Amino acid sequence: MKTIKLLSTFALIATLFTSCYTEVVVDNNGFDSTPVSINQLLNSHELWYVAVEETIGFGESPFLQIAFTVSFRNGTLYANNNLVGIGSQGNGFGIPIGYYNAYDMILDIDHDIDGYDSFDVYQIDNNTIELYNPFNDTSYFLHGYQRNNFDYDFVFYDNIQYFLQEYEAWEKTYTSNFGALNEFDNENYLQFLSGGNDNTFRSSQDPNGVNSNNLYWDYTGLYNVGNVNGNMYLKTLVLDYDYFDNELFELSVINDQRVELYHPSSGTVYEFTGRGYIEYLKVGTEINKSKSSGLKKRVQHTTKKENTRENTRKNTKS
Repeated sequence: MKTIKLLSTFALIATLFTSCYTEVVVDNNGFDSTPVSINQLLNSHELWYVAVEETIGFGESPFLQIAFTVSFRNGTLYANNNLVGIGSQGNGFGIPIGYYNAYDMILDIDHDIDGYDSFDVYQIDNNTIELYNPFNDTSYFLHGYQRNNFDYDFVFYDNIQYFLQEYEAWEKTYTSNFGALNEFDNENYLQFLSGGNDNTFRSSQDPNGVNSNNLYWDYTGLYNVGNVNGNMYLKTLVLDYDYFDNELFELSVINDQRVELYHPSSGTVYEFTGRGYIEYLKVGTEINKSKSSGLKKRVQHTTKKENTRENTRKNTKS
């Protein structure tokens, strides 16, 4: 009887270990297609970069349109909505913006301002997920990273126009004592408006020290931020002044609140300091809409397309 009982025990143990074994299937692209729970998927990366340019559909989910990254941490939703402080704010996670509940590959969001929203979640590959909003038939694509391998600097410098929008005004606080006299010497404040096409600026000749709420904006025009080949940290800034032509500058960031503008045509160096920091949680909550406009969001510059991914989604949902 002892022998039979011992053999039966070994058979039971072997059966249990066999039943717990799951075969891992890896396709030709190295994508582990083993089903995982939605919480395992959302927590597989500390940061999810919101690739706005990849969005498919004509709708918008405001909190995703604003965020550079989102993170899912024990039921609390975090986001890096600002470039000022990115990488250090909230230990790299940003600020808490609401709560989430994840189940059966469904993600329910309770945003602090926007309220409730819900998404179907699809795993595209090992570090990409799709958040499909059935209420507006729009898909956002998020790429996963850990904080220690996420290039905060690249995101900052690749999106400088949004950094310029994160202050109510930029006050001229330094002018070099070298360089030729020029019309721009008279401009003491700049403002870069959010919303629209991200290309509207205003300038003021008010004296230094005026509160940003009381500035009179003398001129409104268009601006453009461009890249410099071979130097990620240097940008070009063009301000379109109709009455005295375009003004071209080389734009360098000194710190999170100060920029340098070098004016090649005159040889003058200016420094502008940000006044009235805008911490974005949701459009229009903490700013005067008549000034910086309450429409801050990341603009999708790729052509918007109808969402026709239904068949693909059926095949990729975990």
